Amino acid sequence: MFDQKHAIAKITTSSGFKGEVRLRPYSRYSVDYIINKSLHIGVKNEELSHIKLESTIGLGKKMRFKFQGVDSLHQADRLVGKTIYIKADKDDEINLISEKIIGFDLETESGRKAGVLKDVMWLPANDVYVVLKDEKEILIPIISEVIKRLDVDNKKIIIADIDGLLEL
Repeated sequence: MFDQKHAIAKITTSSGFKGEVRLRPYSRYSVDYIINKSLHIGVKNEELSHIKLESTIGLGKKMRFKFQGVDSLHQADRLVGKTIYIKADKDDEINLISEKIIGFDLETESGRKAGVLKDVMWLPANDVYVVLKDEKEILIPIISEVIKRLDVDNKKIIIADIDGLLEL
């Protein structure tokens, strides 16, 4: 079965005397997920404990996160190096950029084979799939107009039939 826990960010450093930490996001959605989802923390996906966000301070790259029960610099230092995970539903958008879908086949809505997913790139405008087709790489934008659905059971990503999208 498709594991629904996703690594969303890594705690990189403690920041301040009140237990705040800074994170390295693994996705452009990291902050939204940290604020809105149930969080787990640990070194490995199998050894997780629940953690709850108390508050955030600042914006962007300078943003700091305060978790409940972490009230000192010493306690925050013990979190450094750990990873924050979220539990996502099967249909959650985070699955579209998960490392777990590498190797999935891409197929158009009409059934035309588009290639095999080789990587996911995080670009400023939007994320893109790097797809291997006929020994060449093509980029497919991960936007709702193009990506129609993720079929986890059959290991397929269904994309729209758009003229020129698959041309090399």
